[in-house]
Amino acid sequence: MSKRRLAGLPPRLASLPSRLTTFDSGDRGRTQASPWRQWYKTPRWRATRLRIFARDAYHCQWPGCGRIEPNTSLLVADHRKAHRGDERLFWDDDNLQTLCKPCHDGAKQRAEQRGRA
Repeated sequence: MSKRRLAGLPPRLASLPSRLTTFDSGDRGRTQASPWRQWYKTPRWRATRLRIFARDAYHCQWPGCGRIEPNTSLLVADHRKAHRGDERLFWDDDNLQTLCKPCHDGAKQRAEQRGRA
């Protein structure tokens, strides 16, 4: 029996245009694409976030959840209405709510994708 090598298959995906957006390494590229992302790194945002948690008594505001979470690293100060770079909506306390991470990363994201949040 002779050993035969498989002939190399021609690449078929190389001819397709990429559907992915490329960013520079790290957060720098995302920040350039969306400068408002820097707002999340400011002392003003950190203070706003803690104020919203205290206002909501560290309770998740997602309907049916109500989880009390004293560990603020497991909470998200969520924008009820997406701000999309609108500074007025970003800083509006009435547009912010406390969500636990599971609700924010799961139920809220699914609702936004369906256009219902």
